[in-house]
Amino acid sequence: MDKYNELSNLYDTFIYESYNIEKKNNKVLITFDFNIPNLTHFYPSIEIDDFEITDFTEYLVFHLGLIELISYWKATCSKNVIIKAGYLNDDQIEFFKKLYFYGLGELFYTNNIEVSYDNFMKITCTNTPKEISIPNYNGFGNLIPIGGGKDSNVTLEILKNYFEINTPFIINTKDVNLKCALVAGYQQNKIATVKRNLDKTLLELNKKGFINGHTPFSAIVAFTSYIEAYILNKKYIILSNESSANESNVEGTKINHQYSKTYEFENDFNNYTKKYFKIDIKYFSLLRPLSEYQIALLFSHYEKYHNIFKSCNVGSKTVPWKWCCNCPKCLFVFIILSPHLYKEKLVKIFGEDLYEKKELLNTFIELTGNGKTKPFECVGTYHEVRYSITKIINKLDKLPYLLEYYKNNYKLEDTSIKLENKFNEENNLDEKFIKLLKEELDKYV
Repeated sequence: MDKYNELSNLYDTFIYESYNIEKKNNKVLITFDFNIPNLTHFYPSIEIDDFEITDFTEYLVFHLGLIELISYWKATCSKNVIIKAGYLNDDQIEFFKKLYFYGLGELFYTNNIEVSYDNFMKITCTNTPKEISIPNYNGFGNLIPIGGGKDSNVTLEILKNYFEINTPFIINTKDVNLKCALVAGYQQNKIATVKRNLDKTLLELNKKGFINGHTPFSAIVAFTSYIEAYILNKKYIILSNESSANESNVEGTKINHQYSKTYEFENDFNNYTKKYFKIDIKYFSLLRPLSEYQIALLFSHYEKYHNIFKSCNVGSKTVPWKWCCNCPKCLFVFIILSPHLYKEKLVKIFGEDLYEKKELLNTFIELTGNGKTKPFECVGTYHEVRYSITKIINKLDKLPYLLEYYKNNYKLEDTSIKLENKFNEENNLDEKFIKLLKEELDKYV
């Protein structure tokens, strides 16, 4: 809290100065200018597919800057944010203020920053409103953001009947997410990509002790994929966020590592884009009706992805991307797949048996809901973790270390109420997608 008070008072103003759009080698280079007076300017950029520069596309780019800025604002948590690059009315300001506050819940919590919704930031626009020409738009087909994990691969498989009108979409291509799209059957020239470039000044500030932590990356995906969907004339942006993303990490609060993957954010984003962009592009998660357990059940049958997919954020920083086998994400994925793939197939994926790793005990306890908080990672609910553990314990005669510990210290979950059959009705799926999802579930349940 001392560091927060010092930095937010010393650098009390953050300015979104401008954005620049430049045509370059059949691409468009978008560069943003963020300014913290008396400290530095940041110039992050995005390279995206070529598009016609109109007042409408400039409006979309301006909005992309509004979500990009949060990665840089967090270094000082400046109390005043001044928007010079475009205009927002009070309702729009409220949308972004809510996204920033709850999207940064983990950052505030892990840095011991105690702030309220009312006092953490004041947003002011210096611009005046101008009329935006809304284009005639009749989108068709699906843009599918993929990250390389099991969830987006499940979406690719379920939507394979729409192959001709699907476009996989990757932000910052890695070998893993590209291979997943190729294995799904897409030619490389049919995969849309965007390159997002961080300003390295931010990394230098982090090394000097400025505030650092998680930002709502899925909101960046939302606004970036919206521009890409418009460029490619798509009707649907189809995410792979499950119902489990709605559970907070700290009981009794809205502090949620996955806030920008929640149903609440999905609805807020759709309402905002419908009201202020006024074209018919729908943003939704195909997997919202399902739990992580059900997604793992489906994925266990898609063997062509098993030796390719990766979810580990620690391992993503290495080349090649690999499972680190020491973090909450690795252990969670191991647990959720274990009722279906343990032991030989799962050990082949990870390279070792994570249930035998004593050093993962504390992480294991946190994932099961017996610790202080749920790990700040994209992991499932306590219930589905315990359900998976109970299912595998009931299958085995000889238990590995972590499962033996669980059986000796905690109550097994009631598996008579089957997670396999659940279907969350709080979703934004059109009827044709609901039918497709249920048909896929019926094959394996």
